Amino acid sequence: MRIVLIGQAAFAKDTLSALIEKKENVVGVFCPPDKDTNKPDPVKSLSLEHSIDVLQFKRMRSEEAINTFKELKPDLCVMAFVTDIIPNQILEYPKFGTIQYHPSLLPEHRGPSSINWPIIQGKKTTGLSIFWPDDGLDTGPILLQKKVSIEKNDTLGTLYFNKLYPLGIHAILESIDLIRSGQAIKTPQNHSLATYEGWCKSDDVKIDWSADKNSVFNLIRGSDPSPGANTRFENHIVSLFDAELQDQNSNLSPGTINQITDSQFSIAVKNGNIKVSRVKINSGKKINSGDFIKKLNITEGDRFN
Repeated sequence: MRIVLIGQAAFAKDTLSALIEKKENVVGVFCPPDKDTNKPDPVKSLSLEHSIDVLQFKRMRSEEAINTFKELKPDLCVMAFVTDIIPNQILEYPKFGTIQYHPSLLPEHRGPSSINWPIIQGKKTTGLSIFWPDDGLDTGPILLQKKVSIEKNDTLGTLYFNKLYPLGIHAILESIDLIRSGQAIKTPQNHSLATYEGWCKSDDVKIDWSADKNSVFNLIRGSDPSPGANTRFENHIVSLFDAELQDQNSNLSPGTINQITDSQFSIAVKNGNIKVSRVKINSGKKINSGDFIKKLNITEGDRFN
């Protein structure tokens, strides 16, 4: 099949690498224009290494982008990490249509931050979907799905990079084989079960220290490494990372710093403590907890707002 890939960043690059390794016939790659000419998108660099045409348009809805896509005469379009709106003229043009990777078990967690929210909400499982995109947002019929467990110490980073990322690339390859063999299915989503969440932003992950310990811990790990669950210390916004939940109850007011070591500090929460190893102060870089303690002269008994 003549395959066109639309995507960006590491996930698209590694998807392309897997397609090349399988000797699939990738006839073109669409990715966004370079923000920095000295640092092209990794999927662009890999494409050029293998003499695959790279097409870059600011808007995939433009007539030029649509016509360029059609000129490649694709049998199948594969979408791997796409943030632009792709028009139906592209989605429906290939002989076998278009498939897209989404890191949730659709119809749950439609939207752009679909890995953060299951962790924040305390769910034990999530997964990924390969689906046939339509003119809605993550609303098209399902080709296949894969479930993964959310372990108690999983973060946004570990869940994505250790589980959903490699499994997603494998699922795309599996989907292509199903399409080629004529066994691919199109199962409509049950829209009555759909949930949608927007981008997980800093304002969405402000810590309420009066919440139960699991809610606070889930908020921290569900936004680690980004955007970072945050709280206030004096006039500073402090984001917390690399956290560990402990069941010991210090009997201190929630939000109180109750233990300090060279590399960590603990914060009292309802019926427990949360150890933190890295922080970010305001919009600075992440630093280890020891440097944070020294920088703001933190002492035991200090309290986050």
